[in-house]
Amino acid sequence: MTDDTPVSIEVTIGAPVATVWQWLRDRERIGRWHGWLVDGLDEEIEYIYFEHAKESDQPYTLDLDNGDRFTLTDDGGATTLRITRAPLGSDPEWDAYYDDITEGWLSFVQQLRFAIERQPARPRRTVFLATDEAGPRPQDVLGIGELRPGERVELASAPTPVAGEAWFAGQRQIGLTVDELGPGLLVMGERPPLASRPDGGAMAIVTTYDLDDEQFAAVREAWSTWWRATYPAAAEPQS
Repeated sequence: MTDDTPVSIEVTIGAPVATVWQWLRDRERIGRWHGWLVDGLDEEIEYIYFEHAKESDQPYTLDLDNGDRFTLTDDGGATTLRITRAPLGSDPEWDAYYDDITEGWLSFVQQLRFAIERQPARPRRTVFLATDEAGPRPQDVLGIGELRPGERVELASAPTPVAGEAWFAGQRQIGLTVDELGPGLLVMGERPPLASRPDGGAMAIVTTYDLDDEQFAAVREAWSTWWRATYPAAAEPQS
């Protein structure tokens, strides 16, 4: 049975539509926000945004082969970016991953907004942490309550100092800016259940800027150690 109820993800980015469109159509710029830095990222970007995507006849609209659509509209000098997901059931092969892909898009568009608004010129370095273990909500892991975007946040319980602002708060994931990492961005979330991980799990993307090799290695080690203390069966970090 097909569910025709559209699922959409929407974010307002503080930049003109033409600028945000460049960040969706330029390979080098996409590499500054999509996912995390790992071998094969360039190939993934090529596959998703170019080989299996087509610019629509409608202005500032990108259609992906899986049926997802990116639409950019002017919002008084800012830009509203909306991803409208293909209806559940339109591609049975991918139905099992539907929620997982939706959560991925949410992470990525918030990383896009951060790159454009806060770090438009500098390259990033990232640490990706994941586990298939069920566990507490991101807010509970970090020892914080419900977040209100824009409010100031300081965490003494994190593996490295976290002082910044609440960037976004979704049903399954949250984002915090981190002054000490560039400033950088911390995204943490619950992973939806899959056949390969029936308990769901958790993930974190730590995005840093302007750290030298020694500083970045220290951040990577601190976050990895902390992550394994919370999730002992966690996978090796990617960076």
